[in-house]
Amino acid sequence: MSPPVSVAPAIDVVTTRGFADYALLDSGGGRKLERFGSVVVDRPEPQALWRPRLPEDEWRKAHAVFSASGEDDEKGKWRVDKPVPESWPVRVALDSPPPRGEGSGVGGRPTSAVSPSPPPGLPHKGGGEAQPPVTMLCRLAGLWHLGLFPEQVPHWQWMAARLHEITPRLNGEAPRVLNLFGYTGAASLLAAAAGAQVTHVDASKKAVTWARENQAASKLADKPIRWIVDDAQKFVAREVRRGRTYHMILVDPPKYGRGPEGETWDLFPHLPGLLDNCAALLERQHAAMILTVYAIRASAIAFDQLMRERLSQRGGRFHTGELAILEERGTRAVPTSLFTRWVSDVA
Repeated sequence: MSPPVSVAPAIDVVTTRGFADYALLDSGGGRKLERFGSVVVDRPEPQALWRPRLPEDEWRKAHAVFSASGEDDEKGKWRVDKPVPESWPVRVALDSPPPRGEGSGVGGRPTSAVSPSPPPGLPHKGGGEAQPPVTMLCRLAGLWHLGLFPEQVPHWQWMAARLHEITPRLNGEAPRVLNLFGYTGAASLLAAAAGAQVTHVDASKKAVTWARENQAASKLADKPIRWIVDDAQKFVAREVRRGRTYHMILVDPPKYGRGPEGETWDLFPHLPGLLDNCAALLERQHAAMILTVYAIRASAIAFDQLMRERLSQRGGRFHTGELAILEERGTRAVPTSLFTRWVSDVA
């Protein structure tokens, strides 16, 4: 019989303002106004229930506005009001996470429920060394996504810090990272820049091609990245049979999706089995995993308890909460996703 799942966790809100090439300029009225490099976009944001801070004139300066169709905010079309390149570069440069106990959460007030940095006991760099930047090519590609999710910055910082910490302990071996549902490759490129051997898996050939273009734009063509177009569930099952292991696994699944051969993905019934296989793929020592979920009708507690159950034999430490983007000015934050991070006891 498996050990019982531990009690419900404390939930942290982990915030970021992004990086120099990105800013959340304003939000409200079910919208958000953002700058990606040189391009300003106006996109739907159902959770922005408050009023916009900036006047309408500022919102009208956006290069492009996404209009949703029906009840699905991700379906619709772009209205381009000012010239926008087919693709344009956005440089993702990460600073080190603040030392433990420093930094600010929502409203700049660190509390037990608002934590911009890892809680005590979780590894982070904290020494001031910056992560090498990567270049992402953003596009108005039909959907309202532009190929980059800036709210992931705290995960990328945590990942890079973890990789820098364990690399000296691997006796010359590079840490192995598996990025599932890797999309356009920001996490994969940042992991490779931090010295990892990366396996990037996505069911979309178009997304993997885009990720390869980002690799070229980042001048990381010499880095060891395996780009794989495959169904994540099938891939991890094969990796388990092959006896492969990874020091870090990133899991960032959609709510629904299709594999390259028409395989179906449905988050709630399929995620538990996927995490079973991911747990089997984790190295016995120096292991970590990040699960990020963008499901709206869900609780961070649910995913925390699922991760604790699947990793119950491993011990280790967990950190669960929500990611949120802070506006460029002020204290308001737009919630984006739920997460649970885990790191093994043997660090």
